[in-house]
Amino acid sequence: MIKLEDIHFSYEDLPVLKGIDLEINKGEIISIVGASGAGKTTLLHILGTLEKPDSGKYTINGKSTTNLSSNELAKIRNLEIGFIFQFHNLLIEFSAFENICIPGYVSGRKSKDVEKKAIELLELLGIKDRKDHKPNELSGGEQQRVAIARALINSPAIILADEPSGNLDSMNAMNLHNLFLKLNKELNQTFIIVTHNLELANMTQKKLEMVDGKFIS
Repeated sequence: MIKLEDIHFSYEDLPVLKGIDLEINKGEIISIVGASGAGKTTLLHILGTLEKPDSGKYTINGKSTTNLSSNELAKIRNLEIGFIFQFHNLLIEFSAFENICIPGYVSGRKSKDVEKKAIELLELLGIKDRKDHKPNELSGGEQQRVAIARALINSPAIILADEPSGNLDSMNAMNLHNLFLKLNKELNQTFIIVTHNLELANMTQKKLEMVDGKFIS
């Protein structure tokens, strides 16, 4: 499903990724660990097509991203990839339900289909009773679940999560980790999780460690 071949990336003159090779199969859940500055978030941005590598080849679902236009890359991001960040980036003027629906509306799907899916996700994530609440009326754990539902609204094949439990207390972090495993099992979605939380990393099928822009075995 995902294949990276000899990926290099630099910020100005600072090398960040120094020859990354990676293959991920459909339905896998993997974690990427390492010290701050190792290149984890940069790698996630390349996987999410938010950044283009300086050299190397990135193939997603059999399609090379090298020569795709910005519009083609945006379509992949909207339809095939879901993003979950440490900071939820919810729009404060909209309700939980509306925040979840927005990427579905942007994709051009019928409103009734998007809203039906949003209700299903609210139920799946145990926050249906909070659907009309705005972000400042939700707990941190509830906000994170809204962010997860938003990431899932277009049924993406790949979920990229960057320190998803970084702002949660230990109980909510464990609930979130178990939720990822449940979603991976029930929906067969591929999860790639950057985390400092070794407990979460050890729950995944594969744990990769980055040091100074490379994976170590």
